Amino acid sequence: MTLEEQVYAQAQLLAQDLEDEDQALLELLCSAAVSGLRGKLRANLEPEDCLADFVAAASLYALAAISESGSSYRVEQFTAGDLTVRQRGSNAAACCLRYQADLMMHPYIRDTVAFMGV
Repeated sequence: MTLEEQVYAQAQLLAQDLEDEDQALLELLCSAAVSGLRGKLRANLEPEDCLADFVAAASLYALAAISESGSSYRVEQFTAGDLTVRQRGSNAAACCLRYQADLMMHPYIRDTVAFMGV
């Protein structure tokens, strides 16, 4: 079983009842999560070195992404002049999933510096 297939299988277990079109989207998002996470690993590590954590974290990233594509997380207003974007609702679940994935992978990823706006 490939790494992408392992991530997809775990994401399916966690998501359970997804509709057919969401299954195809989940598969794409799992592949993207694997690629993105692989790129963050420290130079001396491969996904197989931290396989269980890698698969779990990638599946959580994919589930966070698919949860944001749901109807409760839609752009309500978009303005091009002076750029205004408003979102209806928030997706605390997606933030929580990403946070858990980040915690899981923290020992394995390169040191990074991030600046967050207030």
